[in-house]
Amino acid sequence: MLEELLIFTRGGLILWSSCRALGGAALLKGSPIDALIRSCLLEERSGDAGFTKDAYALKWTFNNDLGLVFVAVYQRMLHLLYVDGLLAAVRKEFSQIYNPKRVSYDDLFTETFRQLHLEAEARAEAMNKSKQQPTNPSSGSGAGRGPAGKKLGPNARAGGGAAGKKNSGSGKDDSDGDSGKEHNGGFTANGTVAKGGQENGAVKDSSRAARAVVVDNDGKENGDPNDGAFDVNTLRKKTGGKKGGGGGKKNDVKKAAKTEPKKVVKQMRVWDDKPPKNEKLDFTDPADERGEEVIEKVLTNQGDSMMDKDEDLSSDSEDEEDEEEENAGAGQKKKGWFSSMFKSIAGNNVLEKSDLQPALKALKDRLMTKNVAEEIAEKLCESVAASLEGKKLGSFTRISSTVQTAMEEALLRILTPRRSIDILRDVQAAKERGKPYVVVFVGVNGVGKSTNLAKVAYWLLQHNLSVMMAACDTFRSGAVEQLRTHARRLEIPIFEKGYEKDPAVVAKEAIQEATRNKSDVVLVDTAGRMQDNEPLMRALSKLINLNKPDLVLFVGEALVGNDAVDQLNKFNQKLADLSTVPTARLIDGILLTKFDTIDDKVGAALSMVYISGSPVMFVGCGQSYTDLKKLNVKSIVKTLLK
Repeated sequence: MLEELLIFTRGGLILWSSCRALGGAALLKGSPIDALIRSCLLEERSGDAGFTKDAYALKWTFNNDLGLVFVAVYQRMLHLLYVDGLLAAVRKEFSQIYNPKRVSYDDLFTETFRQLHLEAEARAEAMNKSKQQPTNPSSGSGAGRGPAGKKLGPNARAGGGAAGKKNSGSGKDDSDGDSGKEHNGGFTANGTVAKGGQENGAVKDSSRAARAVVVDNDGKENGDPNDGAFDVNTLRKKTGGKKGGGGGKKNDVKKAAKTEPKKVVKQMRVWDDKPPKNEKLDFTDPADERGEEVIEKVLTNQGDSMMDKDEDLSSDSEDEEDEEEENAGAGQKKKGWFSSMFKSIAGNNVLEKSDLQPALKALKDRLMTKNVAEEIAEKLCESVAASLEGKKLGSFTRISSTVQTAMEEALLRILTPRRSIDILRDVQAAKERGKPYVVVFVGVNGVGKSTNLAKVAYWLLQHNLSVMMAACDTFRSGAVEQLRTHARRLEIPIFEKGYEKDPAVVAKEAIQEATRNKSDVVLVDTAGRMQDNEPLMRALSKLINLNKPDLVLFVGEALVGNDAVDQLNKFNQKLADLSTVPTARLIDGILLTKFDTIDDKVGAALSMVYISGSPVMFVGCGQSYTDLKKLNVKSIVKTLLK
């Protein structure tokens, strides 16, 4: 049963609703259409086949030329086969009566929809009945059937014995291209070939020829037909004989000698018997000797954090390369000016999917070269195709430029945060409530959680906020000492309990300590863990559920490609599955590290935001405490499409 069919504009104006027009239907639970708009249409996932929300399944279609959206909602357990056809029929009929100045169609479209609904249900019922009728099994093993699989008369079966054997061997009818080439036409009633005038005896001769033994160039058979084993020596002889008549073994030996790699023997390190002149190997500044001096040096020489500067992430060299490419291509553009003008002068052409495919394929390949995950690039292209299909192409407008513009708008919508990412404002709000603002850093091994935690602490210190670190990585050797060094250099307190302790309990005690000391922010460092490590993911879920942090930051490398999708998907999935509360706490934001090492391969930012829906809040771009930036969305989009 169809729950609701809704027609609205892309601006959000509801033009017609089956519930409102027909009446008698209860309101949908959980607002599935709102969820579809938020999670699918606004997130450039409109190319998906469907969407599910709680107990409902939703399907949709567009009229891009008129800017209309048609959405059908039905029970998830019901597999309604007629929904796609009904949506297509509704789109066709409603588009004919649509008037942009009219805002309600209850009295104009209700009867039309009722008729379309009944026709769609009747077609689906007839289709189900036809599928349920048993089919008569074919007699024999395919004998007596023509090229289209139709049953022939008894004479045809009697005369077409060879053809019947052929069909039984292949298990298919003769409608494919190969069999059509053999027979040169269809069968007549008496079993002869319709074209070419050959009888079935020719087919028998061909079958005998197929059973003939193949003879090689030396006049020897490939092997006894009764032998099922493959003769390797004969194959070697044949391949060797092609290059010089019987020199196969020598050639094989030469090839083996050429292809065999030389073994690289590792040279042992030679140590002098004499002790080294400088016996001190640990150059770490001890806290008791020069701690205060080091702290003063760090705080005065590092300067302001890049978080407070609006910088373009693209380098000047990249801009210069763009200008050179434009100047180099200017001559080619002048040469083909008239041809391109005549190609684009015919406007008002309706865009079809086949017209968009070449431009979309080139755009997908370009995104993948920028390190965008293949799955994400494909979904983005499908969404752009769905948004452009059916639109009219204006005069002097190329399809490639139209697709490029649509993709640029889509990328800007995806990467632009939909909620406030002003952490300083959130810290002040928590401070007014008398509670510390808690940030938990999570991620896989070796991405730089502790280092970037120190960068965030340095940025917060510059805004006159009191910060405390919590060493909750009780798993990795040296993790507590690493964080202790950062705390000493930044002159901020650190809460630690050593190793082999429950990280959730350590974080809870750290928050209590920060509340007593009236610290503004608590930065919680956690152990790196792979997304498939069940025990560590369970410990992380416990830490988040027990302490309820204000912000959960996923720290990921900008170097990853397809693995970014798997990491974020499984992190969120594990946090949801292992949560002990009904509303599971998932990842709130992303911190991208090692952004200074990727050149123009910025696709990881797009992949992570697309798959999680969380914004990129910080970008790590160096080894100093000041090397922390905001994500420049326009620069990223420009780099992706360059």
